Amino acid sequence: MVRAEFDMSELERWTDRLEQAPLASRSLGRAVVSKGSLNIKNESRRNAPGSGAAKHYPASINYDVEETPLEIVGEIGPAEGRRQRGLGNLFEYGSENNPPMPHLEPALDHEEPKFIAAVEALAEEAIDGRLRL
Repeated sequence: MVRAEFDMSELERWTDRLEQAPLASRSLGRAVVSKGSLNIKNESRRNAPGSGAAKHYPASINYDVEETPLEIVGEIGPAEGRRQRGLGNLFEYGSENNPPMPHLEPALDHEEPKFIAAVEALAEEAIDGRLRL
């Protein structure tokens, strides 16, 4: 007869860590999304067309972070109620008579690797148990 014994305590600790990881990383996750959104907003404003008749457009670019139980989302772009916000699509994508002047998407592309690195570091800390509730 073969007999096997298992010490499940390590597996139970690992399971506890995995269950706690989303809770432990929630507030820091919001901070990571906020920082990335701020960086994109600032770079977009710096690179946005904003002279002559469009001088108020760069100031229309803002960001907002929203949170649900399942996700944290940053939204960056011309904000509702801001002067000249309606110029965003025209500048970013152009029109029949105006060439595109991309400033939002390039800022997003520039921030992406830094954002991914920050999220990976946060996930690693949460899974390793270095983050506490």
